[in-house]
Amino acid sequence: MKKIEAIIRKSKFREVKEALHAVGVNFFSYWDVTGLGNEQRGHVYRGISYSTSEIQRRYLSIVVNDDFVQPAVDAIIEAAGTDQVGDGKIFVLPVEEAYRIRTGEKGGTSLN
Repeated sequence: MKKIEAIIRKSKFREVKEALHAVGVNFFSYWDVTGLGNEQRGHVYRGISYSTSEIQRRYLSIVVNDDFVQPAVDAIIEAAGTDQVGDGKIFVLPVEEAYRIRTGEKGGTSLN
């Protein structure tokens, strides 16, 4: 099992969610976060300068069986990409064990 952590643009969340559902990833957690990016310049809109160093993003936490890792990562990259600075990051980490609280079931089958 692996944990996929993805930080994406909030504006791309719907597309990412649909792409994950399309490859069979139907459960994940997400929350809104603010982070500091590499972009150091500001943007001006209607005469007001906005800092882009603090960026609103959506953070996804997904635990999948090993055979779902690459399809899930590919789906996120395809759906979240704009080819612009600030598209986000994906991290893949090992998961030692998972348990379903209701039944006590453990292992990869607890993810279904």
